Amino acid sequence: MDQQYRYQRYVYDLSRKYYLLGRDTILTEMPIKPGDTVLEIGCGTARNLLRLAYRHPYAGLYGVDASAVMLETARDKVNSTLYADRITLKQGLAGQIRPADFGLDKPFDHILFSYVLSMIPGWKTALEKTLGILKPGGCLHIVDFSDQQTMPGWFRKLLLQWLEWFHVHPDPEVPAFLENLAAREHDQLRMRQLPGRYALLAHYQKQGGTPNDHEPEFPQVPHHLDF
Repeated sequence: MDQQYRYQRYVYDLSRKYYLLGRDTILTEMPIKPGDTVLEIGCGTARNLLRLAYRHPYAGLYGVDASAVMLETARDKVNSTLYADRITLKQGLAGQIRPADFGLDKPFDHILFSYVLSMIPGWKTALEKTLGILKPGGCLHIVDFSDQQTMPGWFRKLLLQWLEWFHVHPDPEVPAFLENLAAREHDQLRMRQLPGRYALLAHYQKQGGTPNDHEPEFPQVPHHLDF
């Protein structure tokens, strides 16, 4: 991982903005309240965390990434802003991080996976373990590549080949897995697709919590709606 990002990290944000679509949409839709804690799994250069810091000045923001060199870049970026005292970064793997690793004694209110599931070989296990560090009533937010089934075949082939070079492997089973997980745990799930089924946006709300705790504020749309 460090070898892969040793040089990519310097142009990561500039290059990814053209095809990691839906990231700002998912950030805008996260119903973060003052005092909430937000963990991003695979925070990369801290691009998303810095945007959340600007939008939510009273939230506690935390990021974890497997790459030490990527975190080095993230820390440099964070320390060059006014948000250095509000964003905490750690090295670690999805499914292994705990609130105590950040000095917290309570589960997180929100957890974000932004184009990360497609890079985790055991993403199903990672998701299930991540739910264990999400508070009752808390929300899991996901944006990642979908199956591109309604896009031209040549485009889908080129995209998947491009992603393969970066060890990114989108799994078309993600929507069904989330639906089955929500049904099994009696949780709430809202999903929709970007045009052409290019990317999936999902908001998964864990059951429980106090009344009016994280009232659903996500777009009320049918599952798998293209827009």
